[in-house]
Amino acid sequence: MLDKNRREDPMTDAGASAEQESKDQFFKELAELSERMIAAHGKDFSMGALVLAARFIAANKSTMPADAT
Repeated sequence: MLDKNRREDPMTDAGASAEQESKDQFFKELAELSERMIAAHGKDFSMGALVLAARFIAANKSTMPADAT
């Protein structure tokens, strides 16, 4: 049940806000990258590359050496 008198923790709110800003920045970067890819190679290439990137992430693969994490 929601407590109307409960105050939000400013540290938690700040952390959530910082996380949201970070996510927004990544979406902006993805949009800009996508636009450049479309301009250079067309929509089919761009969609294919992004789908392959999603599959790469889903497969939990990494390009970083094991000792770098």
